[in-house]
Amino acid sequence: MLPFSRYRTTICSLLLYPAYWKEKEIHARSEKAKPLMRDRYTFTLALLIVALLSLVCPCCRAQAALLLEEPYGFFGALNPTGHTAIYFEHICAETPVQLRPCQPGELGAVISRYQGIGNYDWLAIPLLPYLYSTENPSAVPARVDRETVRRLRDNYHEAHLEMLGMKVPEGDFFHGGWFELVGVAYERRIYAFRFNTTRAQDEAFITRMNADENISHFDLLYNNCADFTRDTLNLYFPGVFRRSVFPDAGMTTPKQIAFKLTRYAHGHPETQLKVFEIPQVPGYRRMSRANKSISESLMTTGYAIPLVAMNPYLAGGILVDYLVRGRFHLIPKNPEKLGPTDLAALTVTDKPAQNLESANMPPADAETMDLPDSHTNRAAAFGMKEILTPHE
Repeated sequence: MLPFSRYRTTICSLLLYPAYWKEKEIHARSEKAKPLMRDRYTFTLALLIVALLSLVCPCCRAQAALLLEEPYGFFGALNPTGHTAIYFEHICAETPVQLRPCQPGELGAVISRYQGIGNYDWLAIPLLPYLYSTENPSAVPARVDRETVRRLRDNYHEAHLEMLGMKVPEGDFFHGGWFELVGVAYERRIYAFRFNTTRAQDEAFITRMNADENISHFDLLYNNCADFTRDTLNLYFPGVFRRSVFPDAGMTTPKQIAFKLTRYAHGHPETQLKVFEIPQVPGYRRMSRANKSISESLMTTGYAIPLVAMNPYLAGGILVDYLVRGRFHLIPKNPEKLGPTDLAALTVTDKPAQNLESANMPPADAETMDLPDSHTNRAAAFGMKEILTPHE
């Protein structure tokens, strides 16, 4: 056994200097914390790299736009809700019923739900033909007449739309037709609510649409063009777009969808929402009218008189709903106007500055609106694509 005297000095030092033990404890804690600190540094570095890549890698970003299309003609007077469609910068149409990623230089496509066009649920058309029935922006006339519009539509149909079938009608007041697919800007004014997406989201959307059945289940009240847009936008912004009991009685309308997108963008500046106006080309029809919600349609048209006669209590409830929630305004003052040669603005990402401040948006409690869904040359001709919206 070793003599106690050899360890006396050390034992006394440990007993008399508690700071020694405290120093040992601090050293042990620091050694244990090193792996955690390394993990935190690694995670922070990874976030920084992702953020830098999102800034320097424009190929990872994309643009889309909700198209709010005004009602027109006699049907627009009966049903002044209008129409809606979605434009995608990086989604093009191999054919009107087959989507693909765009190639460099292609402008993108518009997609929407239609009624009575070859029994298809949705169709996709290049942006320029969708708006002006031509693939050449310099060929768009400043003013049109019926003969000019008919000629432009017939030329495009013969070149690119016969694959839908020869039995697909042009369309009339009671039934939809291929006239709805091209030359939309000759019929009405359109507002484009442009927002940011990603390439990954667009590719997932292409896969989903090409895999699902494209068979029409159109219903004017509960499965219309706005319902298609609502379901599509929920893929990009999950849970944001839902049916509203007020002010639209559970039905989905184009104005309601635009309102919800605008409200979402106010709370999420990263969407970089910006509103553009695509003017109606004059000469073919009278100027289109503003989009309305269901309650607004009932209270500001001739429907109000028989409604009051049949059920004054119901009419009073709709009036209150209209006054409280149905009068929201979406369009900012003097939005930038886009002509046939300016459509590339829909594909450009702006700095985080929006033109929504001039839009009269409801206060935050308005959230009560929500209740918490051919041949090679022919395919090549669908280069500048847009995704169409059904006519309502």
